[in-house]
Amino acid sequence: MTTSPPTGPADANTDDGGHGPVAASPAASGPAAGRPAAAAKPAPRSAAKKPPRLVSIVTDGVRRIGHEAAKFGVVGIVAYIVDIGLFNLLRYVGSGHFYEKPLTAKVISTVVAATVAYLGNRHWTWRHRERTGFAREYTLFFLFNGIGLLISVSCLWVSHYALGLTSALADNISANVIGVGLATLFRFYAYRRWVFPQAVGEDLEAVERDAVTPY
Repeated sequence: MTTSPPTGPADANTDDGGHGPVAASPAASGPAAGRPAAAAKPAPRSAAKKPPRLVSIVTDGVRRIGHEAAKFGVVGIVAYIVDIGLFNLLRYVGSGHFYEKPLTAKVISTVVAATVAYLGNRHWTWRHRERTGFAREYTLFFLFNGIGLLISVSCLWVSHYALGLTSALADNISANVIGVGLATLFRFYAYRRWVFPQAVGEDLEAVERDAVTPY
């Protein structure tokens, strides 16, 4: 009697041609079967950190004052040249009308030089500052110039008379180095604080842009 081949679950692993079992798919085997693929991690952001607000305020202020001081120095040099040049022109050039009047020549040259300094600081150094009127600014400008002169003379007096340092070198150091240096610092602060004051609610971005403009 002929028997038929066994049938059952093993038939599911044979192909239609009866060539033996079929290998299982790798995707369907192993412990990772059925697990979703892990999502790729986003790349870390490399945005630069902004400096603290206090540091930014301080650095901006220092940079702005530095530019103002540089302009102030240039204006001062120009005014100094005008003062010396005009003084000598009045005394020694042409008819020499002021040859015997050195004090008058010096007063004229000082007033003209101070006016040049005022115009330069008003229209260049602190052109971004509030305008409070020519009469007020001009009067305060000359007042603080006089105080600056008093500071220089006081340094010379202390050195020459109080300390007894009467040499030419000592007089020049006390009057033209220490005195002029302290007077210049005072003038810069006084002009910036009172002659050309900052406007209330002033556009700080516009101020920063205009203050650092070299011309």
